[in-house]
Parts: sequence; C-alpha cells; structure tokens
Amino acid sequence: MVEEVAQQPSRNHAVLCVDFGSTFTKAALVDAGSGTLLGTASHRTTIDTDVLDGYDACLRALQSDHPEADGADVLACSSAGGGLRVAVVGNEELVTAEAGRRVALSSGGKVVHVVALSADADPLPGLLASKPDVVLLVGGTDGGNTEALLAGARMLAGARWATPVVVAGNVDAREDVAGLLAASATPYVLADNVVPRIGVLAPGSARAAIREMFLAHVIGGKHLSARTDFAAMVRGPTPDLVLTGVEVLAATLACDVVVVDVGGATTDVHSVVDLDPEDATLGREVVATTPVTRTVEGDLGMRWSAVSTVESGVAAGVLETDPALDRAARLRHDDPAHLPVNPVDASYDMRIATAATVLAVRRHAGRSRVVLSDTGRVIERSGKDLREVDLLVGSGGVLRNAAPEVAERILRSVVGTDPEGWQLPERPALVVDRDYVLAAVGLLAGQHPEAARTLARRHFHPDGREASGA
Repeated sequence: MVEEVAQQPSRNHAVLCVDFGSTFTKAALVDAGSGTLLGTASHRTTIDTDVLDGYDACLRALQSDHPEADGADVLACSSAGGGLRVAVVGNEELVTAEAGRRVALSSGGKVVHVVALSADADPLPGLLASKPDVVLLVGGTDGGNTEALLAGARMLAGARWATPVVVAGNVDAREDVAGLLAASATPYVLADNVVPRIGVLAPGSARAAIREMFLAHVIGGKHLSARTDFAAMVRGPTPDLVLTGVEVLAATLACDVVVVDVGGATTDVHSVVDLDPEDATLGREVVATTPVTRTVEGDLGMRWSAVSTVESGVAAGVLETDPALDRAARLRHDDPAHLPVNPVDASYDMRIATAATVLAVRRHAGRSRVVLSDTGRVIERSGKDLREVDLLVGSGGVLRNAAPEVAERILRSVVGTDPEGWQLPERPALVVDRDYVLAAVGLLAGQHPEAARTLARRHFHPDGREASGA
C-alpha cells in the first residue's frame, strides 16, 4: 500500500526511513533538504521468508510515484523477530536492578527478566529461561562497593555466557569485570554507571551501548535476512528511535510530550517532561523518574495481548464484564491478522484500545494520594507526573486507521483531572501520528537534524495548522 502525502518539492536529497515492525514494515520517503514527507508505503513484515521482501515491496510502490526513491539513502529501525530482549542483572531490586530496568526500557528493549542478586539464591536458571539478546549488568555507585558488580560478572563468566553484556555499574570494578568476561569469551561493552551516585540516574551511556550491541550482535543473530544490506541499513531498535523522535518533537515544540503507542502485543508510552527538581532524585527506597521515559506494558495490546487487556480492564473498572467482548478478545488472540468485519466487531477493537490506553498511561503516570504519616497527612506520589503535559500523541494502527472522532475519544479517556489521583494529562492538545513519522524523525535526527525538526513541526504542531489532528 502506497500513499502520496505531499506535493513534490524542488529536487533535494531524499532519505527512505524504514521501520521493520513485528507485523508491518513501514517506509517514509523524506526530502532531507526541506523536511517534506514525500510519500509512505507499508507491507506486512515478511518474517516467514526474508524480511527485505516486504521492504522491496514498499520500495517498488514508492518508486512508481516518486523517482526520488531510486538511490535514496536508507535509514532503518527494527523490532522484527521479537525486537530486543533485555535482561537486567543488579544487586538490589529496589535501586540498582530497578534503575537498570528503566535504562533498558529507554534503550528500546523489552525487559524479559530482572535479577536481584541479593534476593535470589540461584539466579541463573531464570536468566537462562528468559533468553535475552542482551544482558545489562549494573551494581554499586562509583567509588562505592565493587562486590555487587563483580558478583554478577562472576555468575555470567562461570556460566560462560554467550550473548552480549553491557556493563554499566561501579566504574572502579570495570577492569576486573572486563577481565572476567573476556576470560569466559563473553562479548561485552563498557558503559558509564547508570547510578554513579545516590540520587542520580544516568541512562545515556548505557542506552548507547545497548544500541551498539543490538547492531553488532542481535540484528545478524536473528537471521532475518540473507542479504547484507539489512544489517547495513538498521540504526537501532524501533522503540529507541521512536523515543529519539519524541525527544526531537519535545525540543522542537518546546513543550512536554506524551506518546501512547497501542500495538498488537504491547502498549508503549513515551514521555519527555520537564521535571520538578524534587522529583528527579534517586533514593534508597525508590527509583526516581527521568525526563525521558519509556514504559512497555506486555499484557496490553490489540491482538496477542487482547485477552489480558480485557481481563485487566475489567479488574481496574475500565471495562464492564461482557461475554461478547471476552469472545472478541479471544478471537483476536487466536487470529492476530483479524480485521473487524462489521461495526459491532469494530466497536470491540475500540473498547480494547481504550482499555490498553488508559491502563498503560496510568501505569506510566502513577498517582498522587493523601496518606497518614507520623507528621500528619502528606501527599504521596508514584510514577511520573503528566498533569502539565502540553501534547498527547496517539500512535499504533488502531488509532491511525480510526475515524478522527473515534481516535479522539480514545485519547480523551486519559485526559482531565482524575478523581482517583492518577497523574494524567489535564489539558493537552491531541494529535494522531497518522503518517507514522515519529520513527522517521528519530532516524533522521542524527544525520539530518533540521529535516527531523521540520518533519516533527509540520506533523505534530499542537495548534493544528500543520499537524494531522485527532
């Protein structure tokens, strides 16, 4: 399927931005000089043959209408074949392991297992069973106890761990950790500490190292294509590049942004929010929020996770018990390619999408509650405060393909002052990423930053003049 999005501008260098998704491969042809979206195309992801078969179909479709597609540079991201599976090995579950989990999520990985060495007497079986693509090894603050990081390294070295390890703990132990992993022939890369000192969470270096390992080991290791050009075009995991796109969007519009992406298997929430300094701390009891955050809800989705979405929605009071909805969810789970056949069937999709949106944004945002303490009544907050967010963006096929009024209704389910204290956006502008350009913005950001900013501004400006509004 190809769609012409804009009039052809004066000839400039074109870039083809491609997302190899778990279900569909999406391509966006962008004029790198003007930041204009020339056209888009999509095809089912051909995981059953060669992942580039679907890409070739997108390219042919674009070439038929846009000669600029011939010879265009290609920048790609991928979540095909299950995306990036990350396991976190840390010492304390409430601090270093949780900090590592948040860093792994921000890097575009799906966290499949978290090991807290201080609480798990035999952590190796669970780690092996989770089958991660990358292990993020964390532990200790810089200049503090080195044993936490060394214990994880000894466990991995003793198991002769074969998949890549990103070391992001106490820098004083890195040389010894490197020696242990090298002796066991475990591939590894050293990054800065994710918790360099108490009160600080620093994800940037580890996020870049995880992307490096994804490109060096995971893309080729999944054997998605027999052609060498696949690995050459991929720049990182899709969620990582989408989050980069959200960062560009927030900086370009100078506003706080939340993106909710409702997929078939997961619902992801990305946010870039200017935090109150009191919220941006890392304590011994709880891991602080960060300005740039991504959460992944593996039990919320439109197809593979439809049954658990309905169950969770009923349990939370978001959905009413309905045997017909239960049957519709089971149908979608059993047949992920199912498309609604009539208005009633389509209404089930909308109800599932609403539940996934509400629950995912609630989990990302957390809530504020009045509790009694030794000093009296105090406000206790959890999660990330989204109440002052300026722009709420909806993404995912169910929102892109819905009528504008339906997409707006779904997004408005997470807007307003919440009587239960959920810290939801109160007065945001609403936009749907109908042309699926957030990934393209993220892909362009490194080599074509001005084109990335222009693309973001044109498609998401909250006053609606240039945006595809909800």
